[in-house]
Amino acid sequence: MAAPTSRPAAVRGPALSFTGDPFHDGLEATMVHEPDAIVAMAEGRITHFGPASRIAPLLPAGTEVRDYGRDALISAGFIDTHVHYPQTPMIASHGAQLLDWLNKYTFPTELKFADKVFARDVARLFLRENLRNGITTSCVYCTVHPQSVDALFEEAEALGLRLAAGKVLMDRNAPDALLDTAQSGYDESQALIQKWHGRGRLLYAITPRFAGTSTSGQLAAAGALWREHSDCLMQTHIAESRDEVAWIKELFPERRNYLDVYDHHGLCGARAVFGHGIWLDEPEMQRLHESGAAIAHCPTSNFFLGSGAFDLTRAVRKERPVRVGLGTDIGAGTSFSILATLDAAYKASQLNRQSLSAAHAYYLATRGSARALYLDDKVGSLAAGMEADLVVLDMRSTPLIDARMAGAKDFAEQLFIQMTLGDDRAVQATYVAGRLAYARELVAAPPPSPSP
Repeated sequence: MAAPTSRPAAVRGPALSFTGDPFHDGLEATMVHEPDAIVAMAEGRITHFGPASRIAPLLPAGTEVRDYGRDALISAGFIDTHVHYPQTPMIASHGAQLLDWLNKYTFPTELKFADKVFARDVARLFLRENLRNGITTSCVYCTVHPQSVDALFEEAEALGLRLAAGKVLMDRNAPDALLDTAQSGYDESQALIQKWHGRGRLLYAITPRFAGTSTSGQLAAAGALWREHSDCLMQTHIAESRDEVAWIKELFPERRNYLDVYDHHGLCGARAVFGHGIWLDEPEMQRLHESGAAIAHCPTSNFFLGSGAFDLTRAVRKERPVRVGLGTDIGAGTSFSILATLDAAYKASQLNRQSLSAAHAYYLATRGSARALYLDDKVGSLAAGMEADLVVLDMRSTPLIDARMAGAKDFAEQLFIQMTLGDDRAVQATYVAGRLAYARELVAAPPPSPSP
C-alpha cells in the first residue's frame, strides 16, 4: 500500500469545508470558508486547519507549505457514492433506456471481466480518472466475478485510497455467464469480505445489483450476509425508471412497494446506499429516513437514460430527512467530473422547480456523501484528525471561467461558476492520505501570432 506521508506537509490557499448539514441547519451555521487557510498533514491525517495567520506559527519546524495562491480552492476530496468501474469501457454508449441499455451494452461488457488482466487494466484507468477529477473515495460496483473485486481492491490499496466495493450478485435475468446462485454469491462474497473488508482503508459493500436480477432467495442470502457483517456497506439500485418500478411490481407482487422488496429481505438500514430513488413514494422515503439508509443521487446518468429528475428537496425535507450522496454512475453517467455532476444536479432541481445553491451542492459532494456512506468521521471535511484526502481546484481553469470570475460579486457566485462551467481541468491537485497523488500538468499557452 502507498504509505501516507510521514513528514509534516501543508497546503495553503482559500478553503471550503462544512461542520454540519446545511440542508438542515443552514449555511451560516455549517459552512466554513477561509480566504487564506493552511491545511497541515502528517501520518495520513490532517493535523491543523484554519486561517493561515493562526496555523502558520503552530506548524512543526521544517514543514513544507505548498502555497496554491488566491485563485485556488482547497477542500476535502470529492466522494462518489455510486459508480460502476466495469462500465468505464462503455461510457457514452448511445441509444437505449435503462433496461434495454443493460442488455445491449452493460452485460456484454461485464462478461470481459472474467479475465483479471482486463479487469486490472480497467481498474487502473478508473482510479486514474478518479484522481484526475479529485475523487478520493468511491463506492463501487464490480462484476459477478470475484477477480474483478480483487483487481480493483489491489489497485486501490496500492494507491492508499479509501474505497468501498463489492461483487455484484445476480441469479436471474442476465446472461448465463454472468449469473451466480444464492449460495455461490453468498460464499464468494463471504470470502471477499474476509480478505478485504477493513484492510487498510478498504471496505466491502454487499452488492445485489437490483431486485430485477436477484431472486427472493438471493436477496435473503444477501440480507443474512449483511446481518453477519453489519459494518459492511450494502449497495443496490432502486426506482431508477418508471418501467423498472413496474417490472419489480410484477416480479414481487406480494410486496407493498419497491423498497419493501429489500426491507423484507433485511436489506434496508444504516450503511445501505440505494442508487437513484427517483420514483420512490412517500412511505418509502419515510422508511429510508427511519432506517438511516441513503440515496445516491446520479443526475448525469438519469438524464442520459431519460430516467427522470430526482427531487433533492423532497428527499432532504426537514421533518424526515433522508441521507443523500452524489454519484457519477459511470457508465450511464457521462462524466467522472464531480463539478459536471453538480451542474446536472442543479438542473435536476430546476426541473423540480427548486434551486440548488452551489454551497449546498458542494456539501453534497463532500461531507454529505461521506455521511451517506457513514464515513463522515473519517473523510469529507477539513478538520484536525480527519484523513488527509484533499482536492485543490483552480478557480480560473479556462479562459471562459477566468473571464466570468472577473465579474463574480461574491464567493457564492464563484462557486456556482465552478460547478456550472468547471470540469476535470479545474482539478490541479489531489492528495490521498496526505500524499500528492495527482498534479495537473500545466500546458503553456501558445505564443501570440505575429502581427501582419
